[in-house]
Formats: sequence, structure tokens, C-alpha cells
Amino acid sequence: MTAGRAPTRLRARPVSRQTVSSPRSLIPLLEADPELAEGLTGPELEVAVRSVAVHTQSLEAGPWDPHDEQWPVPPTLGLLMLQGVVTRDIVFAGRTTTELLGAGDVLRPWEDDVQFDPLPFSVGWHVHEPTRVAVLDGRVALASARWPVLAGALSRRHVRRARSLAFQLAIAQLPRVDDRLLVLLWALAERWGRVSPQGVRLPLALPHRTLATLVGARRPSVTTALSGLSRDGLVERTEDGWLLHGDPSEVLPERLHSPIPVAPAAEALGI
Repeated sequence: MTAGRAPTRLRARPVSRQTVSSPRSLIPLLEADPELAEGLTGPELEVAVRSVAVHTQSLEAGPWDPHDEQWPVPPTLGLLMLQGVVTRDIVFAGRTTTELLGAGDVLRPWEDDVQFDPLPFSVGWHVHEPTRVAVLDGRVALASARWPVLAGALSRRHVRRARSLAFQLAIAQLPRVDDRLLVLLWALAERWGRVSPQGVRLPLALPHRTLATLVGARRPSVTTALSGLSRDGLVERTEDGWLLHGDPSEVLPERLHSPIPVAPAAEALGI
């Protein structure tokens, strides 16, 4: 085991061809993400909105190496995703695990991971659609001291991200891949979904291999499971993602609390 490493010092490097960025602009942070200002009212809110401005940077779709980015200012506190979808992959012992990130998540992607010396792992980032991030620089740190509710809001974002990962681990413990996928899609719909007359639209066009690494399964198993869910009328593929049918408060408990079907061969053997 190794102790945690010191934070990586950010260095200016040439911009990678995979991470074409910009335009860079200065925007009011609390207008771009009003939830950060919860607890501020009246004149105090107006002053905070005018005072807390941040640079933004755009990322094009494709593989992303955060170390190759040239930030307009040092991102002292990290990056706040304003729009888009990014995944973080850990490749360990030949298997990949994925974390899905979107608007509202706070990142520090240049930080070194604490390695497991007997079996090192690698980390990769991928931008799935044009993404914009706010650079949380020293001015935001000073504003957090003046308005502690801002510090509290950013802290809650870190906690939310950790709890989302914990729930993702719980999903991966379900024995059936189709159940894992159905719970995952409904969980993603809580954040990204839109209600329509046809059902709940989930505008996340993630490939099957990404869905597989989100639920701890193999891509062929995910393809088979999605076909079964589609035949059951529970999910439907659309041009921009998925259409979910039914009421999750009825569908999920019925599926997850019912006995797991026994294969005929196993039943014959009394297993």
C-alpha cells in the first residue's frame, strides 16, 4: 500500500489535438448555476451574482487528457461542469469501471490517483458530447470565504458525487444484468430525463460498452439484456438516447423482489 501523493502541480503544456477548447469567456457563476446561491437573498444575492465571475472552457467530443489543457487561470478549486457529458474510466485487472459525469459535478481531473502497487491501474477520460466547464479559480475561493453558503454548496457537490458512485456499486450487485440496466436508466432519468406523453425521455446516447462498464457487465450481455427489456416494453431506443416506459415505483419493486428464474437444467438437478 502507498500513502496519498501530494497534489499534482499544474504545468503549462501544448494543447492536445484531442482536446480542442474554447471559446473562453467570463460569466457570472451564480447565474450559470443558481443552486450554488441557495441561502442568499435580496441585496446580498445581487452583490454575489455580480462579484463571482468565472472563466469557462469548452471541450469537444472525444478522448480527453486534462493534463494537456491550458486553463485561462489556475483552477484552484477545480472545474464545474455546466453542460455536456463526460466519463471517467478506470482500467484495473483487465476490467473497466466507468463514472458518468454531467452538469453540476465538480472535477479535479489532474489529481493523481493513489495507486495499488501490486496491480496498478490506469485512468482515462472521454467527452461524449460538446461540454462546457467553469474554472473555479482563486476568486471563487475568496468568494466562498465571504459567502460560506457557496463553500457549502460546492462541498455538497462532492458528497453527491461520492454517493452516486456508492449507489452505482449497489446497482452492480444485482444478479441480473437486465435489472442492473433498468435501474441505471431510471436513475439517470432522475437527473437527465424529461417527461413526455410517450414516456420518460433520457437524452443520453451512450454506447453499449459504456453502459456495460457502468453496471459491471460485458458488452454482449448488455446488448442481450437491452433487447429483452425492449421486448418487454420497458425501454425503447431513440435517436438521442432512450425512452423509458412504465412507472418505476411499480416496475422496479416487482422485478427486484421477485424470485430469480431457475434455469431448466439447474431445476432438473435440484439446484
